[in-house]
Amino acid sequence: MNSSTAKMVESCPLTIDIEGLGLDQGALLLVRRALEQVPEGGVLQVRGRSPEWDLHLRAWCRQQGHGCQVQAQADGELRATVTRHYMALGRWRDAWATGAVDARQAQALAEHADPHWGLAARGASVERGAPAFAFSLQDKHELWAATAGDLYAQAAAAQWDPATAIDWTGATAPAPALEAAVVQLMTYLIENENAALLVPARHLGQMHPHFREVLQVLALQCADEARHIEVFTRRLALHGHAPGLSTAGGQASLKTLFEAPDFSTATFLLSVLGEGTFVTLLNFLHEHAPDPVTRQIARLAARDEARHVAFGMAHLEYRLSVEPAYQSRLALAVEQRFDELAGTAGLNEEVFDALVILAGGGVDVAAVARGHARVQTMKQDMANGRKARLLRLGFERSQAQRLADLHTRNFM
Repeated sequence: MNSSTAKMVESCPLTIDIEGLGLDQGALLLVRRALEQVPEGGVLQVRGRSPEWDLHLRAWCRQQGHGCQVQAQADGELRATVTRHYMALGRWRDAWATGAVDARQAQALAEHADPHWGLAARGASVERGAPAFAFSLQDKHELWAATAGDLYAQAAAAQWDPATAIDWTGATAPAPALEAAVVQLMTYLIENENAALLVPARHLGQMHPHFREVLQVLALQCADEARHIEVFTRRLALHGHAPGLSTAGGQASLKTLFEAPDFSTATFLLSVLGEGTFVTLLNFLHEHAPDPVTRQIARLAARDEARHVAFGMAHLEYRLSVEPAYQSRLALAVEQRFDELAGTAGLNEEVFDALVILAGGGVDVAAVARGHARVQTMKQDMANGRKARLLRLGFERSQAQRLADLHTRNFM
């Protein structure tokens, strides 16, 4: 038998043979592991032949509270009988249980995550005395979504590389008026994506990691937005142009997202209403883009944004299922945002004109008429989409229509 391992002897009580291995040479590890298999009050027989191993074992047992008796055998070998004390679990005896790894298991998630669980993996045993972490989002109803795990898996599988997913080579510039419209629209998209990145990032660091699936979804959502900012910036500068204009009204509209009072309200305004509207905008841009690069960018970004909307809907559906009265707070948030932005111009005319030019394919009278009509149809599609999502969240039909119409004219 290898002297670095213990020999388990099939007997009752459990017996291990540490041979010539001293307790200070690793044998104590073997004793501890064997004791884990012994019930409270049960005994473990330990055999050994290293010098004074029994003295070391007695000292360790006294320290841990175990009983220990040593007897010499006929062959000169010493045998110790260790009685496991009920305090054998030591500092782990009153450890906090933290649910289960798999969120689909019963009782896997706590309704309230204890601050003392800190950064531990869900399902781990946390030693008493661990420091409390100041997570402001630690209640399940404040952040959970039933499909968070599935959405994370989808998002992880759908990540794309801007360098390879888009064919940047050989791109020729559209006509000057169309290229100027693309540049202005990309400028507008970048500032909105900055908000779409920073708003969830602001809440991400406040979430208790017990709800890790939500953290993972939001982390990839932030990665999506960072990637969108990269490709929109790259497309903006593709033919040597500087960014376009950013208006005070647009900035004011986005600022209200940072001032939302809680995560659920911010998610409602940003993802359910804002990003839901942006999916329509990006699909519109994909349809009317004047060049392949812009078309590819719009398609990929719209796909990502649709996942963000799906998470926002899943979270709000869960919260409203356990807290139906929260619906009135969502309605109030839309109304307050509308009132706050009533004095602003809404969507700046440069962006509106850019959309008209792209949708019409030019700046002659016929193209402008065609583009204007298409933009109006797009805006109605946006409102219809918002209303449909509000109905799905349980809003009464007339209220859903009213709130959809109150959404910021800046789209996000």
